[in-house]
Amino acid sequence: MAVAETQLYAKVTNKHRSKSPTALLESLLAKGFPAHIAQKALAATGQKTIEDAAKWLHSHCNDPSLEDPIPQEYALYLCPTGRLHNLLQDFWKESKRQCGRNRAHEIFPHITLCDFFTCEDQKVELLYDALKRVGDSFSQCFPPSISLSLHASTSYLGFFIGDSHANILKEFALAFSSEASVLADCHVKPSLKQFHLTLAHKFYPHHQKTLEQLAKCINPGEVCQWVAALYSRDMRFVHYQTLRALFQYKPQNIDELMINTGDFIYVDPTHQSDVSEGWVIGTSHRTGCRGFLPENYTERASESDTWVKHREYVFVTASRFFTQTENGPNVKLNGEVHNPSMSRSVTNVLCLQLSQNTTLRRGVLVMRHGERLDQVFGKSWLQQCLTADGKYYRADLNFPSTLPKRKDSMKQFEYDPPLSCCGIFQSRLIGEALLNQEVTVSYMYSSPALRCVQTAQHVLQGLKLDQKVKIRVEPGLFEWTKWETNKVIPNFMSVTELAEASYKIDTSYRGNFPLSSLVPSESYEEYVSRSSAVIKQIITACPSKGVILIVGHGSSLASFTRPLVGLPARDSSDFAQVVRKIPSLGMCFCEEIEEENKWQMVNPPVKTLTHGANAAFNWRNGIMED
Repeated sequence: MAVAETQLYAKVTNKHRSKSPTALLESLLAKGFPAHIAQKALAATGQKTIEDAAKWLHSHCNDPSLEDPIPQEYALYLCPTGRLHNLLQDFWKESKRQCGRNRAHEIFPHITLCDFFTCEDQKVELLYDALKRVGDSFSQCFPPSISLSLHASTSYLGFFIGDSHANILKEFALAFSSEASVLADCHVKPSLKQFHLTLAHKFYPHHQKTLEQLAKCINPGEVCQWVAALYSRDMRFVHYQTLRALFQYKPQNIDELMINTGDFIYVDPTHQSDVSEGWVIGTSHRTGCRGFLPENYTERASESDTWVKHREYVFVTASRFFTQTENGPNVKLNGEVHNPSMSRSVTNVLCLQLSQNTTLRRGVLVMRHGERLDQVFGKSWLQQCLTADGKYYRADLNFPSTLPKRKDSMKQFEYDPPLSCCGIFQSRLIGEALLNQEVTVSYMYSSPALRCVQTAQHVLQGLKLDQKVKIRVEPGLFEWTKWETNKVIPNFMSVTELAEASYKIDTSYRGNFPLSSLVPSESYEEYVSRSSAVIKQIITACPSKGVILIVGHGSSLASFTRPLVGLPARDSSDFAQVVRKIPSLGMCFCEEIEEENKWQMVNPPVKTLTHGANAAFNWRNGIMED
């Protein structure tokens, strides 16, 4: 048994069990479930209904940990409701859209009263009793409104609770801790530090000003009813990453995991290094089973998405019957007084900002090329589509109908492969999505690799800009040359050849890095230096507003955007791990904040493109042959 599991078992063994089952438990016992399994199901579903518990038991029938005596972990939070909660949710949404995820997005808006503690499954109801008793005793002295003042630093943004109100909350937390200890035999540690409601945590320093501007739109004096809520989580997966399934996946092999749309999967980031590219190994929250699943069938979820809400105590105060004064309360941000308007929500303010940004700001959209032929058919793809006399033919419908003419040997395609038909479709689909989002592309740059030029061409066609915007072929955008399998720079098609092959090439453009400057097997430091220099030169050469679209490689997303937003290069080993997970047409988007003379990373203007594999099929196998 692993050390961590041994410690979990040590917390729960040799404890006496209650002998007074609830009505819910009696119903499950009548169905034939063992008492400890029934109690586990009730604790995992919040002891709400017999249907929820029965459904959990049915889903976990193959859970290898079903018999393990590992309880849930519980925490007591004070949560806002009403208009203040809505404003906070708007902030969550818009801060994620403008600045990306930060640590605060893992959990809903809350003030921590008691951090996570364990409680035996059969004693959970006693926790509910403790919460009700303490809530009743504090209901008369609970403040009608809670004083909140905004504080900010380079890694934290949130509301601090005023001292007088914080003292009441501390007394409440201490009382619950004492009551839970007596009734449920739990060791509950109350929060005694500075009480706060976090808005953003562990974000990039260059996002601080944007986050502060969004936070100033939150009026902490909005009508709010506070509730003390008891939540639980599975203590085995505390340090795991939570993914949400976007599609159903039916296992093809015995070691694969069955997932349904909407399922949550726990993934340990430290156990993924030996997993095949494009796959992860995880444990299903719904079934408890473990196995491999395709990573592109999932998206990142929040930590609290899998938590269970058990009970809450609603503090009924007079604040609901008071209307807002004419001037409204002031928000103090590190000593600076700010008076938010009651009629301005975070969303309204951001809509105004976005309407201004659409015409005023430059953006840089960096994307990887579409699916390439050798990605599907292997390194010997060219031998599969050549006749005995060296002529090209379409060996599979995913091969393009023709290959572009080039002056040198057709064998050069082996080192500079074109897009597959699916890659062409992917690229055009992305262009159409950008058109639907009314993205204004002012410049198009491409790596000299044929697959990148073709991607740029078909994205422009999807955008209906192929007659207006020409492709600037920039050799400096080529990927890290150390990754070239033949250890030499491929013999790319010339700009003239590309133009003759009907690609919309800007033949007057002269690259910042001539092809002759690309060094085979360059060091990581040389690649980082080249990437940083070329992105800066492209930005300088494109002063007009709108989007600069760059079609490059998997390595391009990090190597071009990080220097632009002022971040250092990743360690070379981390860099390789990140790049191998970037799919075809994966993209990053940077937006210029001209008044601050800097760039920030924001969500791309379109969604990702996800699809499954489609293997080759021979009708004779299995249909005609036994």
